[in-house]
Amino acid sequence: MGKHLFIRTDADTQIGVGHLMRCLALAQAWKDAGGDVTFITACQGEGLFQRLRDEELDINLLSSAYPDTADCNSTRDILSGHPDAWVVLDGYHFDEVYQRQVKEAGHRLLVIDDMAHLKHYYADIVLNQNLHAEQLHYSCEPYTRLLLGTRYVLLRREFLAWKNWKREIPEVARRVLVTLGGSDPENHTLKVIQALQKVDVTDLEAVVVVGPTNPHMRELEIAIGQSQIPIRLIGDVRNMPELLSWADIAVSSAGTTTWELLFLGTPILALIVAGNQRSISEQIESRGAGESLGLAGKVSTKSLAKSITQLLEDSELRAQMSENARQIVDGQGSQRVVASIREARVCGLKLRAVRQEDCQLLWEWMNDPVVRAASFSTEPIPWENHARWFRTKLSDPNCYYYILLSQEGVPVGQVRLDTSGDKAEISISIASNFLGHGYGSQAILLASKHLFKETMIARIYANIKPNNSDSISAFTNAGFKIAGTVKVLKGHEAVQMVLDRNAGDP
Repeated sequence: MGKHLFIRTDADTQIGVGHLMRCLALAQAWKDAGGDVTFITACQGEGLFQRLRDEELDINLLSSAYPDTADCNSTRDILSGHPDAWVVLDGYHFDEVYQRQVKEAGHRLLVIDDMAHLKHYYADIVLNQNLHAEQLHYSCEPYTRLLLGTRYVLLRREFLAWKNWKREIPEVARRVLVTLGGSDPENHTLKVIQALQKVDVTDLEAVVVVGPTNPHMRELEIAIGQSQIPIRLIGDVRNMPELLSWADIAVSSAGTTTWELLFLGTPILALIVAGNQRSISEQIESRGAGESLGLAGKVSTKSLAKSITQLLEDSELRAQMSENARQIVDGQGSQRVVASIREARVCGLKLRAVRQEDCQLLWEWMNDPVVRAASFSTEPIPWENHARWFRTKLSDPNCYYYILLSQEGVPVGQVRLDTSGDKAEISISIASNFLGHGYGSQAILLASKHLFKETMIARIYANIKPNNSDSISAFTNAGFKIAGTVKVLKGHEAVQMVLDRNAGDP
């Protein structure tokens, strides 16, 4: 399967820029994993194009968007030269017909969705990164894999450096960030600026962020020029993590920026500026990460000023909101989605039981420098020791030992599950010449499902070196959770990960 990702999405004054910006996060992660990305878009705004060009992404500009048939025809022509490419669709206007056309052309398809609003989905993968995603019902194909919830939030690369940043909570907060989406056609931003004039907090200051498709820039500039408090107006933001970390609280629409605020633990006063934001706003409040202020058009400047004042003055509430927010988004979503695409590219990975004639091959794999470095015992394994150990494992009824076979029947690695009572410990390695093919997570998931099916094992454990981030990521993508740290062979510390029988697919 090819390494090219084609992303079909749009941005304009009406639909905003959220679809394009989260696709940018996916594009960055795909490029970081060694792939190529092309955007196919009818978006408006030179600033947005420059963002894509700065990432050295290819751009195919469409003259019109679906349901105009010119969209379908142009997109089909662009894709025709890349039969092995994956296609990403992000936009509510890409309906069942559009999806079916992409699939009938032979492409693998990822649909990024928020509402499960279509009667049927034909995608290979449906991604919904929202808090309420698991409560939705998707009518989809038997082969469709659902990636649901905030484990799959798409954050741009610049946020990842802030993963371990710690927020300070002042007794009285004074810094307010205002960000109401990339377009804000109803100009709710002006109402927030007016509300800030009614907030009686000493040394109050604010930053107002507007998107590249906002049509009210001049009106906002006039309002800020007349403001009684210092307010900075910023467009075409390139340092969003710094602004979110600067702010003590944020007055924000419940759109794409929500996930960035949660990641950095910024207490949120959420305004609903579009119908699809109601669930997000309510979920933020139910999870204790912010307060839902309701529909932006119905909120008065007086009540908005009161909500801002109360949150600025309540340090305990802000501290709790910040802590709760950081538990929702961990920043690894883009990498998980890329891993899921790569795993879906690996069709037909199979297990077969280890046989006596595999002894030599397994010995060679086990002594590979990469495998030894990832093991708790890094010394090379003598042949005699391996052969004796291998005979023991073959005759052990509590050991489930498999060779991993590619679609073509080529051995690509091994997986072993040693059981005791209702528990099992899993060990896996991929042959060095097959690393980077996306086999790891799929193999872990395949072997785990097989063991749950064949036995009454309730829980599978994996013990991993703390510095082995690739292995931890592979197990995470297969649905394992970090349970803590344990001591293993010769007192080495290990990250213990666990998968419960009832956990379901990741």
